[in-house]
Amino acid sequence: MDTFNDETVFEKEQCINILKEVCEECLSQQMYNHAKVGRWISEICEKSNKQLVQLGKPFKYVVTCVIMQRNGAGLHTASSCFWDSSNDGSATFRYEEKTMYCVCTCFALAV
Repeated sequence: MDTFNDETVFEKEQCINILKEVCEECLSQQMYNHAKVGRWISEICEKSNKQLVQLGKPFKYVVTCVIMQRNGAGLHTASSCFWDSSNDGSATFRYEEKTMYCVCTCFALAV
């Protein structure tokens, strides 16, 4: 039986909490503004990655972010990964404001 060290286990809930905190910090009370979306996306990805790295776990992280104006249109996303599911993992968080949706995904790859 394999034993896992807490330092090497991907904790999905911990990752979701970071994505949630960063989205709220960057987007709370904001109105959708096409001119600001690029900056928001960069800020969310960079801040999330920085906080994930500060956990000090042996992972490489990839964070993606999509922001879409809330206007009734549908948004569907999917991902497929070929990895070691006992070590690697992913987490997705969906954030909503009155005028936009934000979907952030983190992929954690054990090193």
